[in-house]
Amino acid sequence: MKKIEAIIKPFKLEEVKDALGELGIEGMTVTEVKGFGRQKGHTEIYRGSEYTVDFLPKIKIEMVLGDDKVQEAIAAIVKSAKTGKIGDGKVFVSPMEEAVRIRTDEKGTEAL
Repeated sequence: MKKIEAIIKPFKLEEVKDALGELGIEGMTVTEVKGFGRQKGHTEIYRGSEYTVDFLPKIKIEMVLGDDKVQEAIAAIVKSAKTGKIGDGKVFVSPMEEAVRIRTDEKGTEAL
């Protein structure tokens, strides 16, 4: 099993969710986060004063999948989240040792 964490632009969430749904991947956790990478934020003017916005709004998607679905999930995320501009995001993949479904005590990939 692997844990996939994807940081994407907020307006791409529906496209990513639909692309994963077409693969039969439905379970995910979505969190609104803020951050920056090479983008380094930007400046805005509010009520006549200029200020710097260091942290930009992003969406973090987390899911745990069996090893057989990981590569196609990554490909779907990258294809549907890509705009070709700076700040499109990143996908991180980590090994997952164990998963347990609380309701039924199922373990491993059966818990997914």
